[in-house]
Amino acid sequence: MSDSASLAAVRLVAIPRLAAAGRWRVEAMRSLCEPMLLWFTAGQGRITVAGATRGYSARTAIFIPAGTMHGFEVGPQSRGTAVFFTRGGPFLLPLQPQHLPVRDPAAQQELSRMLDEIAREIETRPLAWERALVHQAGLLGIWLERQVAQRGAEPQDASRRLVARYTMLLEREFRRGLGVGHFAGELGVTPTHLSRCCRQTCGRPASALLHDRVLFEARRMLAETDLPVHRIAESLGFTSPAYFTRAFGHLTGQSPSAFRRAS
Repeated sequence: MSDSASLAAVRLVAIPRLAAAGRWRVEAMRSLCEPMLLWFTAGQGRITVAGATRGYSARTAIFIPAGTMHGFEVGPQSRGTAVFFTRGGPFLLPLQPQHLPVRDPAAQQELSRMLDEIAREIETRPLAWERALVHQAGLLGIWLERQVAQRGAEPQDASRRLVARYTMLLEREFRRGLGVGHFAGELGVTPTHLSRCCRQTCGRPASALLHDRVLFEARRMLAETDLPVHRIAESLGFTSPAYFTRAFGHLTGQSPSAFRRAS
């Protein structure tokens, strides 16, 4: 996609393509600087957003605000579209994550039609296509607003609220080499309670979310930058390159250098 297209109000990526360079790119915990709407049209799997894991199936729309930690499965039958909104664009989007099974055929058709129109604008680039995308992104925002209003607010128990706060804190501070005990202290709970809540909401302990987030960043930096391994280790809060190499190998089964060569 050209530079002008990348600066447009929205861009579309087929969901299977998100995992084309490695399943870790979608399955590991990470966040994006852009708001994202996932529209699944086929397949099923699980998605974890802000520390809460739920299933998705065909005709499910999931909105993830910028900076929200998430990861999801892309199975062989998964189909659909990921919509990336330009951060800070002139359109209104939900402030909280939204998980929306869309059962109304008219609403399904409306969303599919809007995505088709956006794809056509990006592909053909007629006069004022970039300005048209701004308005179409705004219409997507309105579609989301209406779906959220129809569904109503979902009740959030104390465990889910705590884990959401943990993922926000983790996202800000995962590079500091801190342990679960530090995050639990910041949240005013014990590490045991925090891990129990994480298991309730996503089936994994708090330490697994932390390790997954750090591991994603390590893989991303190894795959996308030329930084030496010792610099990557330092940037992620590891006390030594050797400790980083051991931890990376334990979690992935290969050394950082081997992973970089294979990427």
